[in-house]
Amino acid sequence: MKFEAYKKQTEQWPDDGKHIMAQFDEETIIVYQAYSDAIADFAVAHQYFGGAFSYTRMSWIKPNFLWMMFRSGWAQKSGQERVLAIRIKRSFFDEILTQAIPSSFIASGFATQEAWKQAIETSDVRLQWDPDHDPVGNCLPRRALQLGLRGKMLARYGKEEILEIIDVTPFILEQFPHADQHEQLLIPSESIYQSCI
Repeated sequence: MKFEAYKKQTEQWPDDGKHIMAQFDEETIIVYQAYSDAIADFAVAHQYFGGAFSYTRMSWIKPNFLWMMFRSGWAQKSGQERVLAIRIKRSFFDEILTQAIPSSFIASGFATQEAWKQAIETSDVRLQWDPDHDPVGNCLPRRALQLGLRGKMLARYGKEEILEIIDVTPFILEQFPHADQHEQLLIPSESIYQSCI
């Protein structure tokens, strides 16, 4: 699977609820991250994260393209001028999901706050559902997923599990002027992700 963009009719997506919207095939899935030039240049050149990339802090991946566009301001925000599409195996993505602990106690399903806190402290994966956004940044009832990685899981992701890192910044800068023109805007063709597990 390669990064591909189409005229996507986003009104066909679910209006609300929690959904992992992503571009994927039978074996792989694309997630997004936005970085500075220094981090992005190294990652694209070496096809793993190193150089100025920090493995001592949590790093967030997002499978939803428009959620990444909102967070990075279509690659306009400082330190997020370069957006990378990272292709990983679905089996690894599913493993991340099984280890994810919700970032808030209320959404966690844990019986006690103490149990949730212990899980948060010991897990290398944080899960967060945030409001999704349309191309111009308007908040939607639908929720979008982002996953925070740290420790051993981040090391695996950044150094071992990546199949391909694609700099999609030129594509994003081409599409940014059309963000409010749905008939001209191209975005990746995404659908609701179903775990292999």
